[in-house]
Amino acid sequence: MSAVPASPTLPALRPPPASRVPGVLLAAVLAAIAMALGQALPLLGGAVLGIVLGMAVGHVFPPAPRYAPGIAFAGKQVLQGSIILLGFGLNLGQVLHTGLESLAVTLVTVGVAFASAWLLGRWLRVPAKLGVLIGAGTAICGGSAIAAVTPIVKPDEHDTAYAMSTIFLFNVVAVLLFPPLGHWLGLSDAGFGLWAGTAINDTSSVVAAGYHYSAAAGDHATIVKLARATLIVPVCLLLAACQAWTRREASGFRIGQVFPWFILGFLLASALRSTDAVPSQALPLLQGAAAFMIVTAMTAIGLSANLRRMAASGPRPLLLGLGTWVCVAVTSLAVQALSGQL
Repeated sequence: MSAVPASPTLPALRPPPASRVPGVLLAAVLAAIAMALGQALPLLGGAVLGIVLGMAVGHVFPPAPRYAPGIAFAGKQVLQGSIILLGFGLNLGQVLHTGLESLAVTLVTVGVAFASAWLLGRWLRVPAKLGVLIGAGTAICGGSAIAAVTPIVKPDEHDTAYAMSTIFLFNVVAVLLFPPLGHWLGLSDAGFGLWAGTAINDTSSVVAAGYHYSAAAGDHATIVKLARATLIVPVCLLLAACQAWTRREASGFRIGQVFPWFILGFLLASALRSTDAVPSQALPLLQGAAAFMIVTAMTAIGLSANLRRMAASGPRPLLLGLGTWVCVAVTSLAVQALSGQL
């Protein structure tokens, strides 16, 4: 009896990529509501109301899984697109001048962030890898920095989630707290922009807090923050070298995976603006689109917040994040005062 030939094995079919449209639409609709409320409540503004509204909706009515791809896209790529559009409103010479002028404050605050994270981490008995993640997130660019150093440090998934939650909490606090504190301290637009750009963790929160203070402060804060974000490359290189030396193994670090490429788009947009290649009639439209995209991104970040997980994280990493953040904020103001930039 002849054997029955086996049926050929069909190649596994990849499921189609999940649509981003539902999540982006949800964030955009809530952002439109937040912007309308921001017109009525200018002391809060659209970006602040967007993140608060997103957190409230996400907590009371958690979005279904089909919304997740679009929410993640809006919280990252839409924000990066808005920053590129902001470049059309700034002269390239102004961008380079501000970036270089802020470099000293930026370098000092980055050093203070890592040093304070290490010292406070030892005092609070926070695991070393978790301390590195919180230090990197506070020093450079929040969640993006944590994501960049994770494959180098190789922490547990719980540590990564812990660090993300801690940094996110202080991003929200910064958007709410920094503008009134800046007015109370009597900071100029440039002074507040430099303070926000060097002392607030995540790019989205820097942009939201800066433009809530004033348009000029927002421009200044954005430039300072983008200059600070480029430090992610040398920091990752240094961490990778340390890991390779101590473990004698490859760390999996690739510059192309961590370099913030949207900064190049921002610089290109600024260069086009400097050459008058963009019609002046188009600038208000570009600025309006950037403002709406910022609020959409902040709303998406609010929607993605997991308040229950943040509450369950425990106090020690939160205390580490708070202590590191306060050290950086105070150091930024102190360096500005000593250098006569306030």
